[in-house]
Amino acid sequence: MAYDDRMHHHASPDAEYRETPPGSTYEHTDASIGIIVRFLVWLVISAVVVHVGLGFIYAALINRSMETGEQRYPLAATQPERLPPAPRLQQFPASEFYDFRLGEEGLLRGYGWMNREAGVVHIPIEEAMRLTVERGLLSHAPGSAEATPAPGLMPSDASAGRTLERRRQ
Repeated sequence: MAYDDRMHHHASPDAEYRETPPGSTYEHTDASIGIIVRFLVWLVISAVVVHVGLGFIYAALINRSMETGEQRYPLAATQPERLPPAPRLQQFPASEFYDFRLGEEGLLRGYGWMNREAGVVHIPIEEAMRLTVERGLLSHAPGSAEATPAPGLMPSDASAGRTLERRRQ
């Protein structure tokens, strides 16, 4: 029974921490509040001194640059606009692309020689389509070797149809 007399009965496990027992104080081995307060005061004073000092130095440097009339980037102000090192592939890509498209449209919509020695010409694409419909598509001659493959052969899968292989049966 002596053991039960020493135990306090509480409604819940947290109930014993709701009240401070009579006669209890803080632990005397904790850190001293005075030392912590003095450290924080010196920390604030040193931060203010550093920031004010940097402000004065920054203002002095700005005033010095204004007095001497020194340019911000002296090399860039005296030199003409520099180009990147060679090879410079396109100086004005939008303009060059526009010129390229005009040339291509001229080939598609006009007449002219592609190779005069070989007798190759270019004609407008609408005219070429009209002539193809009138004359019919080009086809192989009936006796040519490429007309039909030998029986039992078929294009292989990996060759895109260029090589023939024998069918498996």
